Amino acid sequence: MKISGQSIIGSHSALNAGQPFRATNPRTGENLPPDFFSAGPEEVNRAVSLAQQAFATYGQVSGREKGKFLRTIAARIEGAVDELVERAEQETALPKPRLQSETARTSGQLRLFAQVLEEGSWVMARIDRADAGSKPPKPDLRSMLHSLGPVVIFGASNFPLAFSVAGGDTASALAAGNPVIIKAHPAHPGTSELVGQLVRESVQECGFPEGVFSLLLDSGTEVGVALVKHPLVKAVGFTGSHKAGRAIMDAAAARREPIPVFAEMGSTNPVFILPGALRENGESISSGMYKSFTLGAGQFCTKPGIVFLPGNDDATTFVDKLKSSVLQSSQFNMLTSGIRSAYQSATGRRKTETGVKLLAERPASANDQELGVGAAIFEADTESFLRNPELAAEVFGPATLVVRHSSRAQVLELARSLDGHLTATIHGTEADLREFSDLIAILKNKVGRLVFNGFPTGVEVSHAMVHGGPYPSTSDGRSTSVGSQAIFRFCRPVCYQGFPESALPDELRNGNPLGIWRMVDGGTTREALTL
Repeated sequence: MKISGQSIIGSHSALNAGQPFRATNPRTGENLPPDFFSAGPEEVNRAVSLAQQAFATYGQVSGREKGKFLRTIAARIEGAVDELVERAEQETALPKPRLQSETARTSGQLRLFAQVLEEGSWVMARIDRADAGSKPPKPDLRSMLHSLGPVVIFGASNFPLAFSVAGGDTASALAAGNPVIIKAHPAHPGTSELVGQLVRESVQECGFPEGVFSLLLDSGTEVGVALVKHPLVKAVGFTGSHKAGRAIMDAAAARREPIPVFAEMGSTNPVFILPGALRENGESISSGMYKSFTLGAGQFCTKPGIVFLPGNDDATTFVDKLKSSVLQSSQFNMLTSGIRSAYQSATGRRKTETGVKLLAERPASANDQELGVGAAIFEADTESFLRNPELAAEVFGPATLVVRHSSRAQVLELARSLDGHLTATIHGTEADLREFSDLIAILKNKVGRLVFNGFPTGVEVSHAMVHGGPYPSTSDGRSTSVGSQAIFRFCRPVCYQGFPESALPDELRNGNPLGIWRMVDGGTTREALTL
């Protein structure tokens, strides 16, 4: 495959050459060829118009056909692993084993949604049969989920494959029957274009309208804003910072027709280490904690950024080991100069916060051409943490904050003070859980995923996974961006009243030709209906 530097508009590459930009190697600071050209207003309008035209056909495609499409994309990605990993390594400085794993994850989640489509019950078909004898007479009512229309997906900086062009947002939106327009992330435009070419080829192979997929390049925010405001766009998927996510939310809400934005905007992912676990397993928990908050240079939205500890000798031993790990650590490469600057600013501010002290920091390279930073660990007491909400804010990078408490009541007060997060972790024994039973009740209202005796940085792609949480971790705490339930973001329920059998979708017909699970008169069955 050859990287052209041009946006992909349906089956063609963009002809207009907008403002040029280049990707940067985070390890060396060098610009990478070729030049990439930002899309303009004409490309934006063309991509969305093609998507709207394609929706008339693609929105009616069967689950098996869409499943075949997703499997085709997955196979093409697997066939280009070496090329994708090579370019992604240059643009992100992420290690090749991590990128190979991310490529497998990308193909795996595409196949997960293919499986969901082929089974078919995800549409939540419901049938309430007519009853002419009731007073008043009860009509025949049948409902199921339908697609929305063109969906805009923003590529993420920290996952050039699994949360970008063919990532989970794209897979779930396509699975639900929506054409997708990608706003590629400027940190890895070459990787994005290569994956975009594979998706375009898959559209053509499956015989779908060209507008099912487009990819637009831009070094700034103009294309993204124009896409969110376009009147034909029906929903947005985003993974990134709270500042950018909130701007997208506000733009979507200000439209003449407001549209849903499913923004995953980061999280501090609090960790509560209870007394029994600290006493029995403090050393291993400390080792795991260090690995978790520095994994991927701390550039995961599930990075544990706050650790709540008892104020006892066991905690001192735990912290001493954590400090030693930080001081012995190597330099970490950040993904972009902007992310590096934000990390340096955030850790710099934290050093000046009242009631906060720096426990350990690994010095970073002073070479501005490199995007290296050092890990850091800070400490605050309960009173300072409760008094200053900024201490609960995400620091994107290899840093964490230890907060010591002195009583069970303080633990619960700290938990109640938290805003919405993606995850919360509890390390405890069975005796700890009995003593702190109230903690679980508090945290389940604060997060989308509770982790027990583990660490939050592993996010399994599965049917039960929830990668979401109350605001500000996401724009909609009822949703998930990972796992098969992510499909429900990009669809809406439609009810058919009194329709003849011949005019109903297959999912709602009496004979149940697809053999899916349906709710019929309040009970769940796969049986055909006899009237």
